Amino acid sequence: MRVVPESFDPAMVAAIDGRLAAVASSYGVRVPWAIESGSRAWGFASPDSDYDCRFFFVRPRESYLALWPARDVIETPLEGLLDVNGWDVAKAVRLATAGNATVGEWLRSPWVYTGSSAFRDDLLDLVGQVVDPGRLRRHYLHVGRAQWAGAVASGDADQLMVRLKRVFYAVRPAVTLRWLDEHDGVPPMNLDELIAQADVPAAVRDEVEELRLLKSRTRELGVAPVPRAIAAWVEAVFAAEPDHPSAPSPALRAAAEAGFRALVERWAPDAPC
Repeated sequence: MRVVPESFDPAMVAAIDGRLAAVASSYGVRVPWAIESGSRAWGFASPDSDYDCRFFFVRPRESYLALWPARDVIETPLEGLLDVNGWDVAKAVRLATAGNATVGEWLRSPWVYTGSSAFRDDLLDLVGQVVDPGRLRRHYLHVGRAQWAGAVASGDADQLMVRLKRVFYAVRPAVTLRWLDEHDGVPPMNLDELIAQADVPAAVRDEVEELRLLKSRTRELGVAPVPRAIAAWVEAVFAAEPDHPSAPSPALRAAAEAGFRALVERWAPDAPC
């Protein structure tokens, strides 16, 4: 499975393909899912946005029995706009069970460098089983609040300036919380898809579109006057959201264990001779 838009730089795509092949060969792992994350997949890229390739990998079965297991992250060097790294499927299942939304987002990216739809469906089904809605909401609340707090750059009350990148990074969690009000399961990654399926005021939708056009012509860390409708709405969404920590239940952990073992049985590569 491969879905890459024509707007992506062919040289960058080729470099990503090369790195993914090298990861599989050098580490002896299978890479059944590799996607674009970050602003290019979220729907609000700047001219100098990075290419953020993220992937899941599966080691040979015997590796998961080791007394001294290998790292559950594979990182490749950051070079220019190229950022490629991935997680072991074991890490992915643990994080999803703990309420981290990133795993589900990677599975719902619109842009896929390489991947098996069967693997995506297997892991997406497991994420749907083990995710706790309250913990998922708490993830988006904490991410959104942190990004909004970091968005303010300078200015007085009437001429407040905000970092465009941070505004979008706060808007998307706020819209996702509204999406979760009306839907079950794993939310979409792309902002347009989220807005189309959530209760977002028309004034906020209009400001988001205006800001997106501005960001598409502006450096990644550009600043602009605070969008008034967005500011009021985002702050109201976060203020109204409860923040109650909880631990995954024994039942969810048991489901995660069983699902992880099934994933390894199906997707682990053969051990090297």
